[in-house]
Amino acid sequence: MAITEDMMGLIDPDDPNDPIARQFVPDGKELDIRPEELADPIGDLPHTPVTGIVHRYPDRVLLKPVHVCPVYCRFCFRREVVGDGGIGLSPQELEGALDYIRGNTDIWEVILTGGDPMILPKAKLHHMIQALDQIDHVEVIRIHTRVPVVDPGRVDEELAKILRVSKPVYVAIHTNHPKEFSPAACKAIATLADNGIPLVSQTVLLKGINDDPEILARLFRTMVRNRIKPYYLHHGDMAKGTSHFRTTIQEGQAIMRELRGRISGLCQPSYILDIPGGQGKVPIGPNYLQKQENHSYYVEDPWAEVHPYPPEE
Repeated sequence: MAITEDMMGLIDPDDPNDPIARQFVPDGKELDIRPEELADPIGDLPHTPVTGIVHRYPDRVLLKPVHVCPVYCRFCFRREVVGDGGIGLSPQELEGALDYIRGNTDIWEVILTGGDPMILPKAKLHHMIQALDQIDHVEVIRIHTRVPVVDPGRVDEELAKILRVSKPVYVAIHTNHPKEFSPAACKAIATLADNGIPLVSQTVLLKGINDDPEILARLFRTMVRNRIKPYYLHHGDMAKGTSHFRTTIQEGQAIMRELRGRISGLCQPSYILDIPGGQGKVPIGPNYLQKQENHSYYVEDPWAEVHPYPPEE
């Protein structure tokens, strides 16, 4: 397990269902491993052409330079590999991964993930960002991280300067509950935003933590207030020992319906399922449209009222 002092300070020890503690403190329920749960639930391994690279989609790759995080989420889809031996890629492995990107001109976007790439020493992160910035066909760099929220002291002007290169560097911040937005976290996020770093979010739908439209509404509004665009709400992956965190898809769709009529479009993420086995992500939000035999439609509004839509030629 791993948890930072910042996250420890947010836990209410008198609340047995504290939403921070439940994300990071081990639970005996993790010993319940279901037959459908997988060691590699999103299929990274079959799409790994060289060490450190996952190439699932034609125009983008994951670059995984590090296998540790400042916190270990108990529901992590990479929980079987993150934190298990070695801090990350050797210099030779990193160069091999960069060579793979250099040699594949279809790669338009590179996503740094892991582990958490922002846990790396600034010099190593700087080297990677500079190397990617110099590859002509790579036009966008993205960093997936929990650091600005769980370890905000790592985010300073020096880090922001490293991320300011000729190509856009997007930072996708993983956060699951409004309680995570401490004053220190908000300051770290502002440091990135004030330096022109575009910010998006990733959230996992977690039973007993945020599977409530009121909580998610507060979370997504807090994100937007802090200049983070809600991007993905992930349905829980089939990682081993995580069934106690997973809602049903039907429950997730019902929550998304509630949010649609309640909060601004700026606050609406896409509800996403990563198909088990590595077939990619698909949106699984509720459907509001039903086609009729005469090529017309019935459309359901956010308040469950049904309206006709005329036939299409």
